[in-house]
Amino acid sequence: MQELFQSYINYLEVERNASPYTVRNYKTDLLDFFNFLREKKVGSLTEVDKHILREYLSYLVGQNIVKRSIARKLSAIRSFYRFLQREEIIAVSPVANTTSPKLDKRLPAFLSQDEINRLLEAPDLSTPQGQRDRALLELLYASGLRVSEIASLDVEQVDFETNEIRVWGKGAKERVVLMGKPAAEALTAYLKKGRPELLGGKKTSKALFVNRYGGCLTERSVQKLLERYAGIAGIKKRVHPHMLRHTCATHLLDGGADLRVVQELLGHASLSSTMIYTHVTKSQARKVYLSAHPMAKEKRDENK
Repeated sequence: MQELFQSYINYLEVERNASPYTVRNYKTDLLDFFNFLREKKVGSLTEVDKHILREYLSYLVGQNIVKRSIARKLSAIRSFYRFLQREEIIAVSPVANTTSPKLDKRLPAFLSQDEINRLLEAPDLSTPQGQRDRALLELLYASGLRVSEIASLDVEQVDFETNEIRVWGKGAKERVVLMGKPAAEALTAYLKKGRPELLGGKKTSKALFVNRYGGCLTERSVQKLLERYAGIAGIKKRVHPHMLRHTCATHLLDGGADLRVVQELLGHASLSSTMIYTHVTKSQARKVYLSAHPMAKEKRDENK
């Protein structure tokens, strides 16, 4: 079982080119499943059937595991058994007809225009770290990049003539994202002054966003920076990198962007992933309604 597990992890990392986050989650979820099988004296993966799977799902529910986590664990098991079929170790997957728990629809949290403006103004531009962090925040909001994508950016991936950035997202799929003038200006200022100061004039690095040791910023570092600046900006919400991705998508659609364009910019494989952002704030919905519906005008010409 251990050998098959390791082969599967290698498959995820090498052939599927899954993100470190995905690999970590799948490892954790599968090891939990294997522990359950050991407790039930199941000695081989070929012994697993739909009854054992149902028992495992019942066990998770009994442990008060939330539906979303249960669905993720089941997805990891399903992927693992597809791999076993691919390797012709099993003929039929016991997970094939097992349905995931129905999830409650959860709209992504995003920042208002006022909140995002306060967040972007939070870094101290008199320091090289502040110049870096302003550029980082501007780019996260402008491009909708995933934290893994922005942390791994190299300087050469940015084209300032076209304000385009070439990135490699999930599954090593290449795409081009755009940045507006504020993000381009913040990046230019950081590259001219802040980044050389952080590098100390002696070190060389391909990384776009570097720490004071000249190495690239980690995903965890980006998360901590966002938490700190959210506090400085007086934002009460828990701000994380993916929230800026949500904010970018929401503000694009609220501004009239085409759904397909947003899908391409975010790198979503399915349009359904992008459609969740079609929600709008109450004030925006009211504004559109009052301006569009002839019987909803707040002031009407009584002579007509």
